[in-house]
Amino acid sequence: MDAVNHQFRLAARPVGLPRPSDWAYTEEPVGEPGDGEVLVKNAYVSLDPAMRGWMNDARSYIPPVGIGEVMRAFAVGEVIASKDPDVPVGSHVGGLLGVQEYAIANGKGVFKVDPSLAPLPVYLGTLGMPGVTAYFGLLDIGKPKAGETVVVSGAAGAVGGLVGQIAKIKGCHVVGIAGGPEKCGHLLEDLGFDATIDYKAGNLDAELSEHCERGIDIYFDNVGGEILDSALAHLARKARVVICGAISQYNNTTALQGPANYLSLLVNNASMTGFTMSDYLSRYGEAVQQLGSWLASGELVSREDVAEGLENFPDTLLRLFAGENRGKLVLKI
Repeated sequence: MDAVNHQFRLAARPVGLPRPSDWAYTEEPVGEPGDGEVLVKNAYVSLDPAMRGWMNDARSYIPPVGIGEVMRAFAVGEVIASKDPDVPVGSHVGGLLGVQEYAIANGKGVFKVDPSLAPLPVYLGTLGMPGVTAYFGLLDIGKPKAGETVVVSGAAGAVGGLVGQIAKIKGCHVVGIAGGPEKCGHLLEDLGFDATIDYKAGNLDAELSEHCERGIDIYFDNVGGEILDSALAHLARKARVVICGAISQYNNTTALQGPANYLSLLVNNASMTGFTMSDYLSRYGEAVQQLGSWLASGELVSREDVAEGLENFPDTLLRLFAGENRGKLVLKI
């Protein structure tokens, strides 16, 4: 094939927010798939807070991206060459295909998607990693019961917005924490949350008391830092705290801020559990099937924030950490 593949490779380990010098924008000829492999022309790349952790040379649930390697990312696209009979040319697939225009992948390492059932970006959000994360994090770890109070931080993001909606489906009273009146309005008007708290307004503790009169039964945390600490101070008896992410801490250049109010777990006989979506890979299809059913029935709203141009990847990624995205942030190639 004569086409050229443009890619973003990690050039240096970021200190704080990633800078332009941390990336190398490279090009190379598009290769041919080997036995059992497929060549995918990427259409959309997912931008996720977890990508910041993948850049660090530190022990984690997945090895770090190596210097000089294509930046790891979920993507969806069309198979344009195949040496796997189960993944024919013309089919659409998703997987860890990287920040690049073309990707060669093992046919067993991608999952098929159907653009006739949902637009491709939805498979990077509601029917992808964020949706599966929200589904199992809330239902398997949070174990919501009708009438309980669920508080979600980062509620206007890809995972948080789905957590709140699933909690509503389960009959819970849902409070979303987000930054700014526009995002809070989105949670109330578009996603059906019962109440919102604008953490930027500076009244977090007072508003948690107001909206969670009997305490927080489930706190789903995407933010960490001061917001996690405040939530811990408002837990109900036998509360469940679900640690999904800590985006406020990912670009710290000093020590991470841990919870000072952790003794609330002791006095309230509460639990705090961390997890990643990879813990549930064997049940991925279960979540997607149920999420798809809720989406088809209108019980779930899927919101994608689509930016354009592979060359804009570094700036678009920074939108996550500035809190500028509403819903699932994806990059159209």
